[in-house]
Amino acid sequence: MTPAERLLWQYLRDNQLDGWHFRRQHPVGRFIVDFFCAKARLVVEVDGPIHLQQQAHDRERTALLEEERGYRGIRFTNDEVMNDTAGVLQRIREALQASKT
Repeated sequence: MTPAERLLWQYLRDNQLDGWHFRRQHPVGRFIVDFFCAKARLVVEVDGPIHLQQQAHDRERTALLEEERGYRGIRFTNDEVMNDTAGVLQRIREALQASKT
């Protein structure tokens, strides 16, 4: 895991985020996703600089996960996780709450 992924995992592991269970580096179909909450059908990805060069691939991957698997995907940059962890966690909470509706 990258430093940003390790930081985020500290908040997601052991059901710490409002009781939601996350897995890390979890296989979903032919992909390995950074973080996955099965109950909410939520995929959380943390993107490093390499993702600037593969944005089309990332959009296609997200679309496949959403359309074919019925998952919701949200993405954050390493910088967002490292510099605005509270904001990232809030956006994840909002996505989790949206899954309840």
